[in-house]
Amino acid sequence: MAGTVKKIGILTAGGDCPGLNAAIRGVGKTAILKYGMKVYGFSSGYLGLINGEYRKLNEKSLSGILTLGGTILGTSREKPFKPQEYEEYIGSKPERILENYDRLGLDTLICIGGNGTMKTAGKLQGMGLNVIGVPKTIDNDVWGTDVTFGFDSAVNIATEAIDRMHTTANSHKRIMVVEVMGHHTGWLTLFSGVAGGGDVILVPEIEWKPEILKDYLLGRLDAGKPYSIVVVAEGIKIPKKGRKRKQESAGTAVATMIQELTGIETRETILGYIQRGGSPSPRDRMIATELGAYTAGMASNKEFGRMAAYKGYDLISVGLDEVAGKIKYVPREHPLIHHARSIDTCFGDGMPDIIRRKG
Repeated sequence: MAGTVKKIGILTAGGDCPGLNAAIRGVGKTAILKYGMKVYGFSSGYLGLINGEYRKLNEKSLSGILTLGGTILGTSREKPFKPQEYEEYIGSKPERILENYDRLGLDTLICIGGNGTMKTAGKLQGMGLNVIGVPKTIDNDVWGTDVTFGFDSAVNIATEAIDRMHTTANSHKRIMVVEVMGHHTGWLTLFSGVAGGGDVILVPEIEWKPEILKDYLLGRLDAGKPYSIVVVAEGIKIPKKGRKRKQESAGTAVATMIQELTGIETRETILGYIQRGGSPSPRDRMIATELGAYTAGMASNKEFGRMAAYKGYDLISVGLDEVAGKIKYVPREHPLIHHARSIDTCFGDGMPDIIRRKG
């Protein structure tokens, strides 16, 4: 039938995370088996689209990848519209993308990625390409969707690490600081911190004070609790009194500050890239599969210039122009923060009600 979507391209861009292959599989298999489309996978994110590096995907090549970490297509942080490059090359990268899109005869391009990927996808849509976005990130900070795949797996990994910190902290009667990923938002830190029984949780969205942290930790010691777990997001601001040295991580800066203020032996652990690797959790496999299959349906229905998303348990789509340039921050009044405070978790912004230092 004239106007039917017959060819689609898929790419994965930005940082890797668990569930990317499950999403590729969800899009590709649904497109092939349900809608009879031809599917092409671009290598290394937008870089493959610029250089015309792609391969045709079929049902066989999409089998057996559901549980695999990483991405069979590869990824990169290439930003075709990056200002300095755009000025230097007079728009050659976007133009090459358009040429390769037209040369291959694509009817739509599926871009799987986080905030930066969605921003670029929106710009490509503005150039005349038919683009659909699929949200992924361990940070869960893509605006317009309640959840992204990759987040649940990272929460599981970080929580297991925090669990293990309890035993060594208790054995040595010391404070353990665990740094979790999250440059701008604290979703991963909040969820893993609560799940792992963190005594202190520091997120970028909540301003904290060293004095409050000091009083809380010494209060725990006075109350007969000889060790504490402090979970911090890598993107938290460090108050002037604990200003970190150049190239020093937030976890190291906080650990140094705590030991200086309390005199309690303190050690830090930086989880780093381990949070992004490995096989996706069952929940992330389901989320990625659902988003992928739904996206293939969006392509068939020509819902271009939009991103697949969750609203509660329902799958919806939102405009890429609404998503681009926005970040989904943790609300200060998030229910999980409220409930964590009720069990005496400290967020560094006020003295908890339960533990008080002895006079």
